[in-house]
Amino acid sequence: MKIDTSKIKELREKTGLGVIECKKALEEANGDINKAIEILKKRGLEISEKKKDREAKEGLIGSYIHTNGKIGVLIEVNCETDFVAKNIEFKELVKDLCLQIAASKPEWIDVESIPKEIIEEKINEIKEQFKDKQEDVIKKIIEGKLNDFYKEKVLLKQAFIKDENLTIEEYIKSKIAKLGENIKIKRFIRFEIGE
Repeated sequence: MKIDTSKIKELREKTGLGVIECKKALEEANGDINKAIEILKKRGLEISEKKKDREAKEGLIGSYIHTNGKIGVLIEVNCETDFVAKNIEFKELVKDLCLQIAASKPEWIDVESIPKEIIEEKINEIKEQFKDKQEDVIKKIIEGKLNDFYKEKVLLKQAFIKDENLTIEEYIKSKIAKLGENIKIKRFIRFEIGE
């Protein structure tokens, strides 16, 4: 199937990926842009899975101070090589993560970094709130409420402020696929006057 160049251009603008990857995805999706995006997402996830155990000791420290001077963010984002750390795509990722943290106030990078006591406390709160429900219903409620809690408080689970259809985790995985290196958020801190 011959793919129209305007569709390739549109897909490139939406994903930031190269011409060849976009063309292949469009061919596989028979010209359907939404299907092509899903195909590219899946490929990105597969690539990031293969790279997740690779050591990331290079990277950048990013910073952001809001225009009113009342909110500030520092973040360390690691990659495998200095070459990628100097890449404009990587710098853009670090900047976007700073903006995300300033706007969305996450408390933890990932679910695994939440202290067990906090999760247990949350579960007990939910159980107390819905104690009159059946056990199986309570389990489903706990699962749903915990997922909502993660989406609010965990950076990787938050919806990306520049594209609500992507989580931060998916956004990072798309950069891993594009840059070809493992990328990890090592740490961040958010400052706000009065907090």
